[in-house]
Amino acid sequence: MGASRTADNFVVFEKVQKSYDGETLVVKDLNLSIAKGEFLTMLGPSGSGKTTCLMMLAGFETATHGEILLDGKPINNIPPHKRGIGMVFQNYALFPHMTVAENLAFPLEVRKIGKTEREEKVQRALGMVQMGEFGGRRPAQLSGGQQQRIALARALVFEPELVLMDEPLGALDKQLREHMQFEITNLAHELGITTVYVTHDQTEALTMSDRVAVFDDGRIQQLAAPDVLYEEPENSFVAQFIGENNTLLGKVESIMNGNCTVSLDSGEIIDAKAVNVSSVGERTLVSIRPERVEINKSRLMEGAHTLKAEVLEFIYMGDVFRTRLRVAGKDDFVVKTRNAPDQVRLEAGKIIELGWLPDDCRALDA
Repeated sequence: MGASRTADNFVVFEKVQKSYDGETLVVKDLNLSIAKGEFLTMLGPSGSGKTTCLMMLAGFETATHGEILLDGKPINNIPPHKRGIGMVFQNYALFPHMTVAENLAFPLEVRKIGKTEREEKVQRALGMVQMGEFGGRRPAQLSGGQQQRIALARALVFEPELVLMDEPLGALDKQLREHMQFEITNLAHELGITTVYVTHDQTEALTMSDRVAVFDDGRIQQLAAPDVLYEEPENSFVAQFIGENNTLLGKVESIMNGNCTVSLDSGEIIDAKAVNVSSVGERTLVSIRPERVEINKSRLMEGAHTLKAEVLEFIYMGDVFRTRLRVAGKDDFVVKTRNAPDQVRLEAGKIIELGWLPDDCRALDA
């Protein structure tokens, strides 16, 4: 295996399966390659298989079938402490009886690193997470955010090439979470560390990752860069799970050149991109993002689709207005518009015409 090939395939899952009872597969035929230095997030609801994949990579679970490779070498039979992987968990897992510096020195002692070098590495790791002054404190004397920083420093102190993070920011409040997301991403890129991050929080996945693997039912439903996942979901699960989404049910009437005509259950006919439909007569779920819909008639683009809608709720949210409407017989159709001087404020009960471009509308599996 050449150097560039190993760099592209730094972590590889080959046909990996996992079952706890010998019958039900929690992870089904997983094939995944992660490049050196990449920040990859495994995202999905509880029970989708994402944490099990992380635990198999860490060595705390064993694959029932298939092979996991790290830097070209199979690691299925290597115990966790010999894999050289840094780990950060939600519950910090710091030793309460040790000072911060002793907590950080522990992974270095295990690796038989001498005292002077140990002290240098501990100071450097504390500096990375802006906690240089805190070496003498105990974990109980730190806030949640500070403890999480120390847990991060401990995962980085022995300079691993791979760091695994399992919902590391789950216990922090919103503002601190957002700040830590930014810090972790910056640090990972600065140090060139390969990071595999597990979360069920889609905003976290979209803001932090180079690529996101969306898991459901033990399989990767889509693996792509954040903007591609959001703008071009490949199936209805991904469209619904990532970001807000409007859906209309119908039947495919015709397909041509990657586009299709759909007759909605409410009777209206619309055009859409044929993304995950293959034949006429097939049931489909049409997906449109709330910010792609225009409710200002003067701003409707040429070639836009228009539908009648009844305003149910108009909510001021500061930077955006959120309008809930009844469209094609559904009461949960949402439009998000920027708070701009020319944005009309709509009264509940008003009948309006809204529209969108056929290119922004995707026909997916029902």
